[in-house]
Amino acid sequence: MGIKQYKPTTSTLRWTALSDFSELTTDKPEKSLTTPIKKTGGRNFSGRITCRWRGGGHKRRYRVIDFKRDKMDIPGRVVSIEYDPNRSARIALIKYEDNDKRYMLWPAGLANGDTVIASTKEIDIKPGNAMPLRNIPPGMPMHNIELRKGRGGKIVRSAGSYAQILAKEGQYAHVKLPSGEVRLIGIDCMATIGQLGNIEHDAISIGKAGRSRWLGRMPSVRGVAMNPVDHPMGGGEGKSSGGRHPCSPWGQKSKGLKTRKTKPSDRFIIKRRNSKIVSG
Repeated sequence: MGIKQYKPTTSTLRWTALSDFSELTTDKPEKSLTTPIKKTGGRNFSGRITCRWRGGGHKRRYRVIDFKRDKMDIPGRVVSIEYDPNRSARIALIKYEDNDKRYMLWPAGLANGDTVIASTKEIDIKPGNAMPLRNIPPGMPMHNIELRKGRGGKIVRSAGSYAQILAKEGQYAHVKLPSGEVRLIGIDCMATIGQLGNIEHDAISIGKAGRSRWLGRMPSVRGVAMNPVDHPMGGGEGKSSGGRHPCSPWGQKSKGLKTRKTKPSDRFIIKRRNSKIVSG
């Protein structure tokens, strides 16, 4: 698990830095745990583009991940560590004692042949084991955390991320998320021990536009490079910075505008990621 640099034999390779994939143990997924993916091109059910600059890309199959970790008290052995084209984290194939196979997110430190288990009882605190927050000691790195009991992990699922319990109070745990936000989560919600693998994912440099196309990302044009008829920030003599606050083609401010709406779940946020204490 590391970053591979290239000799600058071309101008793009000079800046390219990619994963060396040294942690992977196989290059083929478990066929029974994959399903087809239908590409949307960023379009919704009515055919309108709702997410720009999506399209093309290599064909993929979705790996069905066990986010719920609801196979209780049955040990499973790590069969392989695999690449998943649909997420930044790696995945591990687990074979349980009843011969059932499932994918889970791969935490750093989990190796082939290791045993993992999910339980609501007292079990070993080691990477890959899943348990309720009530059984996880404060300060222990964890990932794949449920927000509601039984609904499966919803947060802390990307490469290198982890959360920590700061304190436990009544039926809630104070959990510090990777963004810096501190949130109340029920102590009966499940989480998996350990920091997610592929920690150096943020050091990857794509290096060339073609690789973005392979990933399904189409090129985007800066608003200041357009004409006034095409964008509010277009036009101007010479190279202009737009002459106004950065915005979208429809005038929506793109820097600093608060877009989060008031939600019922706001009462569970103790501290925002921008370090402002939320008064209860």
